[in-house]
Amino acid sequence: MKKALLLALSLTGLATISQAQTVKPVPPATPQYRPAYHFTPAAHWMNDPNGMVYYKGTYHLFFQHYPEGMEWGPMHWGHATSPDLVNWKEQSIALFPDKLGMIFSGSAVVDENNTSGFGKNGQVPLVAIFTHHNADEEKKGTQKHQNQSLAYSLDEGKTWTKYEGNPVLPNPGIQDFRDPKVSWNPVAKKWVMTLATKDRITFYSSPNLKEWTKLSEFGEKLGAHGGVWECPDLFPLTLNGKTYWVLLVSINPGGPNGGSATQYFVGQFDGNTFTPQTTTQKWVDWGKDNYAGVTWGNTGARKIFLGWMSNWEYANQAPTSPWRSAMTTPRDLALKQVGSELYLTSTPVPEVTKLAQPAQTLKNLTVKGELGLSDKLRITSPQFQLKLSTKQLQDFAVVLSNASGEELVIGYDKKDNNYFIDRSQAGLSGFSSTFSGRHPGPRLATSPAANLTLLFDAASVELFADGGLTTMTEIFFPKQPFTQLKLRSVAGMTVDALSYSTLTGTVK
Repeated sequence: MKKALLLALSLTGLATISQAQTVKPVPPATPQYRPAYHFTPAAHWMNDPNGMVYYKGTYHLFFQHYPEGMEWGPMHWGHATSPDLVNWKEQSIALFPDKLGMIFSGSAVVDENNTSGFGKNGQVPLVAIFTHHNADEEKKGTQKHQNQSLAYSLDEGKTWTKYEGNPVLPNPGIQDFRDPKVSWNPVAKKWVMTLATKDRITFYSSPNLKEWTKLSEFGEKLGAHGGVWECPDLFPLTLNGKTYWVLLVSINPGGPNGGSATQYFVGQFDGNTFTPQTTTQKWVDWGKDNYAGVTWGNTGARKIFLGWMSNWEYANQAPTSPWRSAMTTPRDLALKQVGSELYLTSTPVPEVTKLAQPAQTLKNLTVKGELGLSDKLRITSPQFQLKLSTKQLQDFAVVLSNASGEELVIGYDKKDNNYFIDRSQAGLSGFSSTFSGRHPGPRLATSPAANLTLLFDAASVELFADGGLTTMTEIFFPKQPFTQLKLRSVAGMTVDALSYSTLTGTVK
């Protein structure tokens, strides 16, 4: 959820906001930038993923949505569903602003045991826990304008009813008090809420989702603090038979390459307190465009992550129309030990890789200077996957280009031991002074051998290196499609295998 309001709007009559307040000229449509297997709304503004929950064979994705304009405005919960994480169908808006405020970020749970009492006649309730943001209260300066509230669904997420006892967790007087992520703790036998509270995380517990007790705080003097903490998530992962807990915390600004990004901590959670294993600074994604990501609920041991594919530095100005912004590829999360540190790995879910058509593969490529590949590997679709492997990693770059001379450069810098994405010459960038640039992400693997998977979808690239130890996500806006491919390596490098596959997928 955005760290500060961009619009000073009264909540009076939010459902019928005047045309003068919201309507701006709609830029020309840009279908060339519309992704196929990443979710985007049909039209208008989107940011954080919310309320992600899996139930009866359907993945539910709710999201921060302003259905009246192309820029951030009074927040609603949009809704989309998918049977497979790649084919999405947008549904009716789930939650609208009301007298208590706008509908900021939050989560949703399957209340199997009907602890909330919302279930009727044996129906299992889905319960959404979200932040109400009251702009009128914010103007008063009481610091009590953000409060946690509930809504429930008895028809598998199709329609929602707000709890008449809202808010269930009133603000004690904290400027930023929001983005509840709730899950059932089977050991403690209680619901645990992970809440962003300005510059730290506060944990709460409840037997019924309605009455909350403060447990502990974490992070006041740990982690990155370049901006407000937002959109947390807490979940267990197992490595070598031992269970660890991962705490995600988004921050804006303060990311490693500027603007918004998501940090994480690995440690233990005893049902009351989170204790990190080390204080090493770690980031879920080192690219410019992965923010506010959280995991789906009710997926068992599998933890599937999804982020918002943009950055608050320029999200409101990105040159797409009639929609603005997309979600990342869903990713499976796991842990891997490197030396004494535990790192989070992110890999594309198998549902995405199943979209790959038969691959064209080149083997034993010797690169010295520049090696053009367009006569061997033809880029025929804006949706494709590249895979590269080498036994001895050296300086190199994968270069995509077009007839306009634009280039997107993705590679490895051996001197600094960094992977990088360079979009300096990759197309439109004048909409923001911070968009263009070369952005690094450290290589965490220690082996000389390396592997990369690159996923492209019209106007985005996602890099997964060394089994997901380093992940980078970036958007770009070329004036013409990238159709040419080449490799560069001044020092020289042998690529053992390079494969190209088109990807298929649709958003309905």
